[in-house]
Amino acid sequence: MYDLPARFHVAMMGAAAGAGFPAWPPSAGGIRRQHSVEYWMMASLQDGGAGPERGREAVRVRDPDAADAFFVPFFSSLSFNVHGRNMTDPDTEADRLLQVELVDILWKSKYWQRSAGRDHVIPMHHPNAFRFLRAMVNASILIVSDFGRYTKELASLRKDVVAPYVHVVGSFLDDDPPDPFEARHTLLFFRGRTVRKDEGKIRSKLEKILKGKEGVRFEDSIATGDGINISTEGMRSSKFCLHPAGDTPSSCRLFDAIVSHCVPVIVSSRIELPFEDEIDYSEFSLFFSVEEALRPDYLLNELRQVPKRKWVDMWLKLKNVSHHYEFQYPPRKGDAVNMIWRQVRHKIPAVNLAIHRNRRLKIPDWWG
Repeated sequence: MYDLPARFHVAMMGAAAGAGFPAWPPSAGGIRRQHSVEYWMMASLQDGGAGPERGREAVRVRDPDAADAFFVPFFSSLSFNVHGRNMTDPDTEADRLLQVELVDILWKSKYWQRSAGRDHVIPMHHPNAFRFLRAMVNASILIVSDFGRYTKELASLRKDVVAPYVHVVGSFLDDDPPDPFEARHTLLFFRGRTVRKDEGKIRSKLEKILKGKEGVRFEDSIATGDGINISTEGMRSSKFCLHPAGDTPSSCRLFDAIVSHCVPVIVSSRIELPFEDEIDYSEFSLFFSVEEALRPDYLLNELRQVPKRKWVDMWLKLKNVSHHYEFQYPPRKGDAVNMIWRQVRHKIPAVNLAIHRNRRLKIPDWWG
């Protein structure tokens, strides 16, 4: 892990210098918490990643020559969120300057030069994170939420890692009713902003089709403290939770549903899902195309026809996989951070192949 000055990471949290690695502040909820993957990845390496909890997928080494990968602890998502209120705010210049300074540090590093950055891991979980200079680090392993605002030249499943959002509703730890199917009285639940851009325009169309229908709670809201409490109650009392695309293909709502054990109903044609080489989402989620979801009564009829036994099986699977979406410190075996690091480890052989080939090729990728 690069030893960067605090202004690149914890200082943006308002942490006091010299006070040790700070806890994530409870007041930093909403969008900042959703995209705080960068914080939890850095936290997992604070004790070297070799603490008493077994199952660590990443261990920090002090000798760079012994490292398989290099973590760059720049809180790019938090930087986007704290430096300016919108994309055109003059305060965003502070975010741009941090990116310029970081790229300068990296490009001067002999370890970056050795691999052209291919073995470097850079979190960019917010869709607008690192937006000014992404192209300067596009060879690295990027930690993203989806590929909605990346060109194929910048990011891809081949080299990058899709990470879950940090859920904002509380985990449902005592979900053990005698009859879980009957305990959830609402058929389909959605609560969130309905006016979105790009693919998220489907939300307002779904509202017209679904709102007011029997068994449906469809509510327009923003993520406030009270709103999150209402969402928590709504997800825990519903059999299915609707996950339409937002401004980009993914949103935090999916992971809120998973930890609430509410079967996700995903309507997002270009979504990519975390850990999909290890987790089969079809075992606990339902998928609909945009065309299917907008067909009058089709989606609700399909949900009503799901047999009780099948729903209970999906609910049980949600309970079994939900720990893979928990961010915590210290990390635990199989939790979100360890799953992300495992995904990074899976990328290393291809990285090494590219580095080794590049050292001997006279012309780059002659076959492609």
